[in-house]
Amino acid sequence: MMKDFYTVLFICTENAARSQMAEALLNHIGRGRFKAYSAGSQPSGHIHPMALKALEHAHIPSADLRSKSWHEFTQAGAPEMDLVFTLCDRTAGEACPAWPGVPMISHWDIPHPGLEGDADAQQHSFNHTLATIRHRLDFLVALPFEKLDHLALKQHVADLNS
Repeated sequence: MMKDFYTVLFICTENAARSQMAEALLNHIGRGRFKAYSAGSQPSGHIHPMALKALEHAHIPSADLRSKSWHEFTQAGAPEMDLVFTLCDRTAGEACPAWPGVPMISHWDIPHPGLEGDADAQQHSFNHTLATIRHRLDFLVALPFEKLDHLALKQHVADLNS
């Protein structure tokens, strides 16, 4: 599966936190090998301020992020995805649209950052969620895409959920 770069779509229901952090992070660490996007089945229309603060704390650019519907990526002229990751169980259980191309689809169970406790506890939860996403994306970026056939790559991507 040798390409100049791989397109990746991260999906959560509201496209307000986890998927946004994953998009920003992969675009930052992907070394030009990846172009990441995010979307939601029911987008909230905003990015959670604590997700933005977690990205800022980690020195990850977030200026281009915006909450958007997954339907944006099914329209004519939308980029063809190589990989699509659902990041929440709710979205994983929904019927996804038909994506242009033939993307590899995988579910990464990443719990929603906690919204209990005081502001510091909540921010810690968002920071922890970003660290969890970073851990998985570090492994994704390290995969030898050029040496893996489609089935082997699919298994390696699925293994990243553990």
